[in-house]
Parts: sequence; C-alpha cells; structure tokens
Amino acid sequence: MSDLHADALRVLRSWRAPDPVEEELRRRYVTHLESRADGMWRSSYPDHVTAGTLVIDAAGEHVLLNLHRKAQRWFHFGGHCEEGDATLAAVALREAEEESGLTGLAFHPEPVQLDLHTVPFCGDRGDVNHLDVRYVAAVPAGAAAVVSDESLAVRWWPVDDLPDLEPEMHTLVQRAREVLA
Repeated sequence: MSDLHADALRVLRSWRAPDPVEEELRRRYVTHLESRADGMWRSSYPDHVTAGTLVIDAAGEHVLLNLHRKAQRWFHFGGHCEEGDATLAAVALREAEEESGLTGLAFHPEPVQLDLHTVPFCGDRGDVNHLDVRYVAAVPAGAAAVVSDESLAVRWWPVDDLPDLEPEMHTLVQRAREVLA
C-alpha cells in the first residue's frame, strides 16, 4: 500500500459525512480502497479516487471555475492522482494550482464534499467512475488565474449567479462559504 493510499484511507475513515448520501459514498470509497491496492490510480477500473478543490475569494462572494476542455462544462479544479502525490490533500492542491495557475492558496486541509460521477471521456475502456474528494481553498488578494491545457477558460463567478452547474456543485459552493465563515 502506498503512502497516498494509506492517507486516503485514513482521511476517509475519519471524515464525518454531513448527510446520509455522503455517508454512503464515504463507505463505498473506504470499501473500494480496502479492496483495491490500485484504487487511487486510473488503472483501477471502473472506479478510482480523484481529488479537487473549489477556489473561492476570501469574502466568499466569488468562485473560480474552469470550463473543462473535454466535458465542456464549468467545474471546480481537480483530477487524477499522480506518482509523487503524498496525500489526498496534496492531489487536490496540485490540481488547483496546475489548472488555475494560482499559488499561495489558503488551503483547507479537510474534505468538504464527496461526489461520485461517471465520466464517459476518461479512457478507452468505457465509462469510469470518479470517486471525487473535494476540498476548498481561498485565493490571495490580487492573484491572477490562467487557463491551463485542460481548460477552455477560467472565470470568476458570483456565488448568486453561477452558470448551469450540477446540483452537487451548488452544495460545494455553500460548504466552501461555510468553511470561510
């Protein structure tokens, strides 16, 4: 078992889900990792763990989203685990920095949401399930985001005027605001 795998199990075993739906997801993630030594990696099919970060301004009034190149939808920043990632939080922070170009993020070290979503464009084996663990980070004042190769655009959105998002993204934004409060 890798250090990353052990960290993810530790985090997910101790995380307190805010509702029964996410408690069921938490249990599924733990069972997945307990049964799959490669459960953190793309090689784990059809399920593997991913991590991401919602970037929010310090006032909690705007979130930074990226228009995902493959999905062509607005999302938080996130993605797959890579060799060299030591912790689940490190995956989430790396993805946020790579995909936004931001550094110096005030990263909240505990997950705020779990979300399982099916991804039809993740490989040539067919649909895969991302067992996504989501974190929050506040951006330093004056920081400028840039578009990465994985995105078509990055944009700040007022929390009361978000684009067409999946319902769980609205929940993520609300939880991010609560973390900042």
